[in-house]
Amino acid sequence: MSARNTVKSIQDIMRQDVGVDGDAQRLSQLCWMFFLKIIDDQDQQLEVMQDNYRSPIPERLQWRTWAANPEGITGNPLIEFINGDLFPSLKELPAIGRSANRARVVRGVFEDAYNYMKSGQLMRQVVNKINMVDFNNLAERKHFGDIYEQLLNDLQSAGNAGEYYTPRAVTAFMVDRIDPKPGETLFDPSCGTGGFLTCAIRHMRDRYVKKIEDEQALQGALQAVEKKPLPHMLCVTNMLLHGIEDPSFVRHDNTLARSYVSYAQSDRVDIILTNPPFGGREEDGIESNFPAHFRTKETADLFLALFIRLLKPGGRAAIVLPDGSLFGEGVKTRLKEQLLQECNLHTIVRLPNSVFKPYASIGTNLLFFEKGEPTREVWFYEHRVPEGQKAYSMTRPIRFEHLKGCIDWWGGAGRQDRQATEQAWKVGIVEIKARNYNLDFKNPHTVADDHGDPQELLARLEAAEAQTAALRDQLKNILAEALLR
Repeated sequence: MSARNTVKSIQDIMRQDVGVDGDAQRLSQLCWMFFLKIIDDQDQQLEVMQDNYRSPIPERLQWRTWAANPEGITGNPLIEFINGDLFPSLKELPAIGRSANRARVVRGVFEDAYNYMKSGQLMRQVVNKINMVDFNNLAERKHFGDIYEQLLNDLQSAGNAGEYYTPRAVTAFMVDRIDPKPGETLFDPSCGTGGFLTCAIRHMRDRYVKKIEDEQALQGALQAVEKKPLPHMLCVTNMLLHGIEDPSFVRHDNTLARSYVSYAQSDRVDIILTNPPFGGREEDGIESNFPAHFRTKETADLFLALFIRLLKPGGRAAIVLPDGSLFGEGVKTRLKEQLLQECNLHTIVRLPNSVFKPYASIGTNLLFFEKGEPTREVWFYEHRVPEGQKAYSMTRPIRFEHLKGCIDWWGGAGRQDRQATEQAWKVGIVEIKARNYNLDFKNPHTVADDHGDPQELLARLEAAEAQTAALRDQLKNILAEALLR
């Protein structure tokens, strides 16, 4: 059975269980089970490859002990074992010895994990299906990794869980333009399910990893933080599927909870790639970690302040920000002033509202900047929905090839010989300052739609409102007469 069919059959089994409700719970359930199978497969490989290697998971809790035998424990005893022994023990797994990091990864995943399934018989069926996947088989693991990414894509329709997902075309484009290399410190401070990390890993492996030392440099320079438990668990599993031996660099924490001034030179990074949460508000007290002129409860603003501080001189960043960050005032103005003074904000790619549908329908922008020199001019590029398509949607999402026009215009690594086009224009720093750092520049090559004379439109609106009021009164009279009969 193919990996795709295996996952589909597992989901079908879970739909029969009364304890699992909705796509988000199904994926969470799948994740901790896949995680234990992947860890166990890796442990068995490490036991062969490394002298004196011992799994940090006690023998009775290892997948091979309680899950691998298709005729093994099932029914109520299986549920009792999972709820009464497996979960409590892994939540308190001691991190000691040579496998301390690996133990911390396991404990971190299970800290907020939950077993939703109620039927031990159905649980056994799921376990047996998972046993059909060999995660030590490189080709099979890669194929399964692609399917896992599709599962994360499906989260877009799973209520609030969609907030964890950035379209892969967007992450791949941003990574392609930043061009990370093994050994460069790459940080995603709000990593979600790990989309930017996986794209960066693929990019470096395809272009720069030629020997074992290159892979070691790649893996040793990754840093990530995720605040919420579900995406943290999904991200750690995603890293394992992408061949990361020690995903302990993915911390379950709130990046903003640390004091702004406590980030020292040793915390500086070469690259920031992220889609920080926007539209949300931080809990009381978080803003006090920041200087008074940057204090706000708006999450995206706090992250932007932190990005400016965290980049090394010469460091580069690609981030997603909403339109409101471009034209907003107050703290937003002070942040933009700081950004343009300390960094070269060389490019803003303006995306249509439909890119992040269905869970967000606001205009978004991709900001590319480098630390160390002030901004002298900003190039804008307006990405448009392909011809013949009104908007992006779940059935017709943005694809990497849709962004090829921007790549062709970019001008290579040095951004040389950029030209103004129908979709591209530049604005100098003098004009930006004159607008009080409002970066919401519209495409000057686009002719505004002629909606007619304002006075005439207002008269039409008033007439329509009067007609509506008359119809409403008429309907009220009809209902009143009907009640009197």
